Amino acid sequence: MDLDLALLKNLISKRTDEIEMIVAGTGYLARTVIGVGTFLLDNQGDMALLTANQQVTFEKFLKPLLEASPQSSSDDL
Repeated sequence: MDLDLALLKNLISKRTDEIEMIVAGTGYLARTVIGVGTFLLDNQGDMALLTANQQVTFEKFLKPLLEASPQSSSDDL
């Protein structure tokens, strides 16, 4: 998956309410999911650097939100 860094930045900075909704009742914290997103931004989206737990967090929470996002989000930055 090619990671759209602008879309990821928008998600973790302006759409935290969506992250809070998707993690509700799962035992995960929104700040954990945001932390994985921040880590990816800091490392230019290099998924190979994620630990197994971070990979699960990305696949379970961030990926579905990114795939559901409109592709023109870079205009929102």
